[in-house]
Amino acid sequence: MRILLAIILNALALGAAAFLVPGIGIPQGGSDTGTLILSYLAVGAVFGLVNVIIKPVVSFLTLPITCLTLGLFALVINAAMLLLTGWLTSLVPLIPTFQVPSFFWDAILGGIIVAIVSALLNRFVVSATT
Repeated sequence: MRILLAIILNALALGAAAFLVPGIGIPQGGSDTGTLILSYLAVGAVFGLVNVIIKPVVSFLTLPITCLTLGLFALVINAAMLLLTGWLTSLVPLIPTFQVPSFFWDAILGGIIVAIVSALLNRFVVSATT
């Protein structure tokens, strides 16, 4: 149940980033709302796996530069995880491709939005379920 909740929260955060940043999104999501929701749920699952498996390793390896920049390098790490999610979804034919066209504005702004929305949703939804 907790994994399903995490996938839904990731999908909502990615949907918010796609809504607010013009370059990010699922272009072949279709006009059907149900298909679009399932697409974001699939991409949310991939994003969750990337955040659970790869992000801690990258965060640990870049800890000195993160401390040196007073935590601002964490924005670069979030953007890289967003780009990695887009790349991984392009490799798997069953999952719709999540596109992040450029690193500097699209991925950085998308990473900031995903971090803020995820933090807010986790704060309110997870505390309400416990």
